[in-house]
Amino acid sequence: MWRNIASNALTLLIVVVAALAGFIAWAKTQFTAPGPLAQAICVEVPSGSTMRGISQDLAEQGAISSERIFRIGAEYTDRSQDLKAGSFLVPETASMDEIVSIVTASGQSTCGTEIVYRIGVTESHVEVRELDPATNRFVEQAEFDPGADEAAPEIYQQVRDAEDTRYRIAIAEGATSWQIVDGLRNADFLEGDLAEVPAEGYLAPDSYEVRPGASRGELIDRMRTRQEQRLSAAWEDRADDLPYDTPEEALIMASIIEKETAVADERPQVASVFVNRLNEGIRLQTDPTVIYGITEGEGTLGRGLRRSELDAETPYNTYVIDGMPPTPIANPGQAAIEAAVNPAETDYLYFVADGSGGHAFAQTLSEHNENVARWREIEAQNADDSDGGE
Repeated sequence: MWRNIASNALTLLIVVVAALAGFIAWAKTQFTAPGPLAQAICVEVPSGSTMRGISQDLAEQGAISSERIFRIGAEYTDRSQDLKAGSFLVPETASMDEIVSIVTASGQSTCGTEIVYRIGVTESHVEVRELDPATNRFVEQAEFDPGADEAAPEIYQQVRDAEDTRYRIAIAEGATSWQIVDGLRNADFLEGDLAEVPAEGYLAPDSYEVRPGASRGELIDRMRTRQEQRLSAAWEDRADDLPYDTPEEALIMASIIEKETAVADERPQVASVFVNRLNEGIRLQTDPTVIYGITEGEGTLGRGLRRSELDAETPYNTYVIDGMPPTPIANPGQAAIEAAVNPAETDYLYFVADGSGGHAFAQTLSEHNENVARWREIEAQNADDSDGGE
């Protein structure tokens, strides 16, 4: 009798173990298989959320097929206690395993509302925008100048109080250190004083994610560190026989290149012109350096250069001085830095605007004069068009 009972118990145990193994295999397949989501969605994870609450939300939005398997999978992979507050983009057909990773990984929101403060060369403005998960594109909701006297739009005040709002500071290539500091002082979601303007050229133009209440000084330090890293890496990989001997001089050249062209593909060619001029003892003769000598980087000139300004002997007037100015004239981006240390190999000594946003390059003065004549014709035509053709 006891032998029969033991035999039956063993048989039952084997059946249970086999069934459990089958269930685990099936659940694992369900956990890692493509999910039912037909269109990307944003999932909000408030502070203090639990896997149970998130699994219910995901099920209601049609992102997962089983709340239980979602929670078991999170527990089995040791991620059930790692929920991060924020708003996260869940792509279509994302598996439960992928969704668990999305809501437990970095904690950096990838969805929802974003406040972007763009500090530019000619102007700065704040954008309030929201990600449309269906298209993965941001839709602008408001834009304003925080330095103006006008009040911020109501939607800005609303989203500032939202827990999942993301903040970014976007610095344009070619912005001066004064412009960056002035812009940061107008960012009311940052804290801390900036007692002085950092050295020109040593702040990296880039996009910086910040949190409300972040320190302005610490953000400046991040910019400075990033620029130092870029400059150091570029200098290590520099071309031979450059007409400058230090990374600091390369940064000066990069800033001039940055201010002369916004066309990425042209930067190495522009660099080659200035390098060729330095090698041949020809003055750089570049307007942006003269302008910097007048404005000292505090805003834009807002008009053309006068003859007297082109003739004035200042440390930044490269029509008068030999070589380069004493400091950078803006904060160059990485592409301009790389162009400065690895210029194109050309015989160009001149360039002028060509009317398309780029420049026409020339080896000789006669070729350059022809290009200048064409550019003046374009300018005259544009002036006629703006006057209605009269």
